[in-house]
Amino acid sequence: MHHELRDVTEFDDELATLVADMVATMYAAEGVGLAANQVGVDLKVFVFDCPDDDMQRITGVVCNPVLRLPDGADRKLDVHDEGCLSLPGAFTECARPDHAWVTGVDQHGEPVEFEGTGLLARCLQHETDHLFGTVFGDRVPEKARKKLYKQHQALADEYAEDWPVGEEPE
Repeated sequence: MHHELRDVTEFDDELATLVADMVATMYAAEGVGLAANQVGVDLKVFVFDCPDDDMQRITGVVCNPVLRLPDGADRKLDVHDEGCLSLPGAFTECARPDHAWVTGVDQHGEPVEFEGTGLLARCLQHETDHLFGTVFGDRVPEKARKKLYKQHQALADEYAEDWPVGEEPE
């Protein structure tokens, strides 16, 4: 999880199948986003289905994302609990900018752009981070990170070893 993934260069049936499988996995795991490395694939692609601040549900696929965040006076941090399908059941507060933009291409190679506030901004940042080798635990203070991983370890036996791909928790 701590290395940058490969750019998507082929927009073929194999990628379409991967994206469909990722969407199904995300829904089965009751997540709002899923990155390819979370299902063992070394490609810069993520899927999401997440509400923004206005509770509008936004869905999408992004390959080779470029993330843009506000800076200067426009940058406002939003501190909320965050979790990850790679650390099922574990949550901790994580500060992230309250607005985010992601550009890239979809599974067909067509340009896409998503703008998010609230949970959607957090999701776009979280999933893009995965593709560049950062997990959200890397973004929290050491004490919170240790508590996060301890919380995950306490719950790990409830999830299949290959979660979120594997079976539902017991």
